[in-house]
Amino acid sequence: APTSTGTQARSPLENLGQLQFLRGLDVADIGCGGGLLSESLARLGARTTGVDASSSNIGIASTHAARDPLLSRPHPLGGSCLEYLHTTAEDLVAQGRTFDIVCAMEVLEHVNGPAAFLRSLDKLVKPGGHLFMSTIARTPLSWFLTIFMAEDVLRLVTPGTHTHHQYINPKELVDFFQHDLKWYGKGSELPQRLHFEVRGTAYLPWKSTWTLAKSNTSLPGTQECNYFFWARKPLDA
Repeated sequence: APTSTGTQARSPLENLGQLQFLRGLDVADIGCGGGLLSESLARLGARTTGVDASSSNIGIASTHAARDPLLSRPHPLGGSCLEYLHTTAEDLVAQGRTFDIVCAMEVLEHVNGPAAFLRSLDKLVKPGGHLFMSTIARTPLSWFLTIFMAEDVLRLVTPGTHTHHQYINPKELVDFFQHDLKWYGKGSELPQRLHFEVRGTAYLPWKSTWTLAKSNTSLPGTQECNYFFWARKPLDA
């Protein structure tokens, strides 16, 4: 496996405006599934490690990536541009792996021990690095849309995929990183938007597309179901 470069994360802003604006960055996609995000990250220049606890998911992702020889080309940091591992975040921590950016999309709501999982993600992010997650809030609206409608009525998702009591509200996630992991504090001189951000997202069936709520919006309902969470790890963490 490629070794991590440096003890602190490099800034993604260094290449802002360029096609491969993640060039020179180590990125982990935890719970990569079929690899759609992992492939996109690799094409944007990141040395990408896709991780999933399901061997079938890794098989599907590897088979799909093999169709594009550019994804297996050598990366300037060493190793290949895209690597898939049948393993877990906890195993990566045990190996001492760290990354500039860690993504965990649609994973947290399926984890039985969310606090332990979040602590593993914390250890995977280099000081100054970034964590991106998407998950689902624990609200009546989320139960109606993601379980009753998506699973029971429309059968768009396999019944039993989601468990409502495992959903985590945005404030609970923000509080955990602030109070338990000490990623940011209320006394900081920097504005909140430079520490973390939460944005709701919703599917618009009449447009057949997803929409992202405006930054730091407080409009009712925007964070009542699916939402994105971003936080930057302090340099002294």
